[in-house]
Amino acid sequence: MTDCIPAAFAVCPVIRVTGANAHPAYTHVRAGCRGIVVDGDKMLLSHELNTGWYLIPGGGLEEGETLEECCLREIEEETGVIVRLEKPLLCLQEHYEDWLFISYYFVCTPAGQGKQSLTEAEKRRGLVPEWMNTANALQLFARHQDYAATSEEKRGSYQREYIALRYFLTGEATAE
Repeated sequence: MTDCIPAAFAVCPVIRVTGANAHPAYTHVRAGCRGIVVDGDKMLLSHELNTGWYLIPGGGLEEGETLEECCLREIEEETGVIVRLEKPLLCLQEHYEDWLFISYYFVCTPAGQGKQSLTEAEKRRGLVPEWMNTANALQLFARHQDYAATSEEKRGSYQREYIALRYFLTGEATAE
């Protein structure tokens, strides 16, 4: 699965992250898409008011869905924003415990207003769309190591977003 890169991402970098808790092999794989939605110097984020987390909008690939369809659907469901996919950006593969998480990132621009459709879990977390200056978002995600002692999940999520956003802004394609 890790070497099977979809054609749309064939020219994009593949960045691999292996967590300290990674098992020798993974037995589960979860693929999804995320969209770096930019409008001038601002980018769209999903902000969980009840947890304080920020994430680049996106989520899991559903059976029979293309990567493009997944990205469009997830962004609208989480934020209510309809986007135009501009280009594939990168593929990020994260190995934690016995899981391999594959995130396909697209660069997107806003194209209209749709309908937010949150899951019950997203409602409980108070998920709202929020536009943030891209430099501020990069600084926010750059502090991923600050969460190592309190939440490996948040640390890993912020590291993932930092790697993707740093690549988008600077072209630097490394895990750290």
